[in-house]
Amino acid sequence: MSYKKFIPCIYLYRGDAVKGFSDHTIIDTNPVALAKFYSDNNADELIVYDMSEGDAEHEEALDLIKALCNEAEVPVIGAGNVRRMEDVKKLLYAGCKKAALNYSRPENVELTEEVSLKFGRDKIVACVSDAETITDNAFLLSQYVEELILVKEKGLKEAISVSKMPLIASVPEVSLDKILELLSKDNVRGISGYAINQNAKELLAIKALCQNNGIAVNTFEPEIRWEEFKLNSDGHVTVVVQDYKTDEVLMVAYMNEEAYNMTLKTGKMTYYSRSRQELWVKGETSGHFQYVKSLMADCDKDTILAKVSQIGAACHTGAHSCFFNEIMTKEYEETNPLRVFEQVFDVIKDRKIHPKEGSYTNYLFDKGIDKILKKLGEEATEIVIAAKNPNANEVKYEISDFLYHMMVLMAEKNVTWEEITTELAQR
Repeated sequence: MSYKKFIPCIYLYRGDAVKGFSDHTIIDTNPVALAKFYSDNNADELIVYDMSEGDAEHEEALDLIKALCNEAEVPVIGAGNVRRMEDVKKLLYAGCKKAALNYSRPENVELTEEVSLKFGRDKIVACVSDAETITDNAFLLSQYVEELILVKEKGLKEAISVSKMPLIASVPEVSLDKILELLSKDNVRGISGYAINQNAKELLAIKALCQNNGIAVNTFEPEIRWEEFKLNSDGHVTVVVQDYKTDEVLMVAYMNEEAYNMTLKTGKMTYYSRSRQELWVKGETSGHFQYVKSLMADCDKDTILAKVSQIGAACHTGAHSCFFNEIMTKEYEETNPLRVFEQVFDVIKDRKIHPKEGSYTNYLFDKGIDKILKKLGEEATEIVIAAKNPNANEVKYEISDFLYHMMVLMAEKNVTWEEITTELAQR
């Protein structure tokens, strides 16, 4: 199903988040935290406008956008300071799902076909301000651009009427009637602008209003009603909670019907405290909220598996997970691919911080980037040679050697496995 989207904007100016293009009033000195706030409060995407001046500021802004994309758990559209293909590449490599071309700049219009063919039409959006820009460039936009962002409210009606492409409409002030009217248009894909920024905490309520008016939006609409669960003797359902990124089990708690409905309504994990006999919003006092990513029922419908974005610690002791008291351990080899990569990578990173005499890893770090790259190239060649031989084991050995040297490079360049897996997931 295609959902209508609510998309806050972050305007970056000299390291801060400011109110808008012409108003540089600071609204937050930590744009990364602001991005997390928007995503935690049920935004569907983010648009980040880089308003930096000069190359030095632009590079700093790109570093900030990279950190912002890593922290935000929704797709990010990068906009601003695009003058050539390299600028589009930098935004996408920073983690943006899409890059926006400013169609008030003739050079951006000329750039459209080239960057679309290079990175894919689905990676390119265009910022337009009026209906005339849409009609004048209708063919180019339809062939090489995924969607349009209407950056000005003036002329919004005319722009919507002439566009045959999906649009994101910017709305400066809150008007629920206006939002409903816009989203009822087939070609309006989403709402953005200051109105959404100011009402980020109310997005679930606004989405509920849209839903009641027959507008499809992304909400926590359950496939299983409470009446379908098999309850324990206390009238509760057991909830097992996992970190959505790592699958680590964080805690076990219980829900009654009210807690279940509150979780669906707010997007924050809410439980029933059996000891206090009251509802318990996880993180309400500590700030360690759990934001819902998914809820799954087991085969008997008597247990819920919740995957969450955990803020801070899940355990009241301050531990990330409640499960840290070892009872027994039988020796085994970890086979979860990401955990194996992380374990090896942790050793490599530790060698960099705490050198060990005779360590080959430290030898590579000591020799520097050129030596690391040389070895990486050699190992890549070994894979090619091994692949020509009939014995598949040789390929396995050479790929393992390559991955080790690749992780040395990652440690040298401060690239994490989480960044790599996030980038792969976005492709």
